[in-house]
Amino acid sequence: MLHIILFQPEIPQNTGNIGRLCAFTRSRLHLIRPLGFEISDKHLKRSGMDYWKDLDLHIHEDWNAFRALPEDEAPSRLWLLTTKTERLHWNVEFQNGDGLVFGNEGHGAPQWLHDEMLPDHRITLKCYDDALRSLNLSTAVGIAAYEALRQIG
Repeated sequence: MLHIILFQPEIPQNTGNIGRLCAFTRSRLHLIRPLGFEISDKHLKRSGMDYWKDLDLHIHEDWNAFRALPEDEAPSRLWLLTTKTERLHWNVEFQNGDGLVFGNEGHGAPQWLHDEMLPDHRITLKCYDDALRSLNLSTAVGIAAYEALRQIG
């Protein structure tokens, strides 16, 4: 199983799209509060459509609650997707049980979260235009998730 972890997501449509992707790929979605929307938000439901009922969704009050998960429910390793590293996601050997952590749309991941990750567990998606900052969150999740799932088999 692949774990997708969204740290304090802000835009319901992105989370809905990611939820749909997670349901489609049988990946577990972890949402770390506070959220920038209500789970019942109509935009969230519209984006996730009828897949929302099939989603393996876990909502955590904060990062510490997520990290306190029992070993059999937690990701075995965490990978932080960030623009603040040079290591590409293509250069990682993903394994079953891994978790991909994504910061929120407005601020990314806070520095303390970067610091908590092992330096070689901070990875990025290849940017082909240095004038651009980053991809949309749901696009980034899709790219990284499918590379991890391709490797996991």
